[in-house]
Amino acid sequence: MHIQNKQHVSFLIGRTMSDNTTTATASIKSSKNSQNVLSSDAIDTATLLIKCRDQAGIVQAVSEFIHRYGANIITLDQYSTAYEGGQYFMRLEFALAGLSEIMDNFEASFGHTVAKRHNMAWRLHNNAIKTKVGILVSKFDHALLDLLWRHQRGLLDCEITSVVSNHEDLRQAVENFGITFHYVPVTKDNKAEAEEQIHILMAGNDLLVLARYMQILSSDFVKRWPMQVINIHHSFLPAFVGADPYRQAYEKGVKLIGATAHYVTAELDQGPIIEQDVHRVTHRQGVAELRAIGRDIERNVLARAVNWHVQNRVIVAGNKTVVFN
Repeated sequence: MHIQNKQHVSFLIGRTMSDNTTTATASIKSSKNSQNVLSSDAIDTATLLIKCRDQAGIVQAVSEFIHRYGANIITLDQYSTAYEGGQYFMRLEFALAGLSEIMDNFEASFGHTVAKRHNMAWRLHNNAIKTKVGILVSKFDHALLDLLWRHQRGLLDCEITSVVSNHEDLRQAVENFGITFHYVPVTKDNKAEAEEQIHILMAGNDLLVLARYMQILSSDFVKRWPMQVINIHHSFLPAFVGADPYRQAYEKGVKLIGATAHYVTAELDQGPIIEQDVHRVTHRQGVAELRAIGRDIERNVLARAVNWHVQNRVIVAGNKTVVFN
């Protein structure tokens, strides 16, 4: 069971909506912690994510509901897998003066009317509340330091709360950014205890990011964080699953290498893909050069995936994602 941040958000679904959820509601509380509240111009906006069977009247029903509250639609993106009987997805942002004060009433009313009538899986997020993110890392620092730099510069729409590592190597680098560092060693003998400690340390976060965390999380751990863990894998999945993909790529003689950011599931490197990118290479480049090139790709792919997640741009559909970027 994922331990939610009770002060801010209580969800019946995760930050992304997964296939095994047919209906969902969110109870969003006003934050008393100013560190988790954005600037005043964002307090009166919210993001609504919807997934349901495609049918006539969805856009009209949602728009009319929002209009009755006197809200203004800022952006609306939609996608359907088929014109009739397909799966329909919507991301909508709207603004409303005093929204935080009436959020509970708004979401309860939407759930009992529009969402119920159209059998929607949906989630409503108050944009005044920052997503809390915890990071797990081992020894490679490129993806971690890029995230911390972007966070420091205000380029990630989230609050990075802490970093957990199974090595001490990056403590000073993390603490230089003013972020708490936790050392949790992992061996084959203490894996279950280590994962329980990590779960406790990360409780209250909305998302975990594996920034080259070189440990395979158990299925028990993953079940407690459903579609709330993003991993960066250093290959263009589904190619080169598992360890040392750059060497695998070199030995295969590929002409493109890449990186993949995906949600973590119990099956290794098989979760829904959020973002990917590639770079052309030649026979002249060895494993070390491929790794150097790949680290640049990894940084950018992971940063985009995290930002899209915390901006509520990702909807999970089976083993795929719809990303309104």
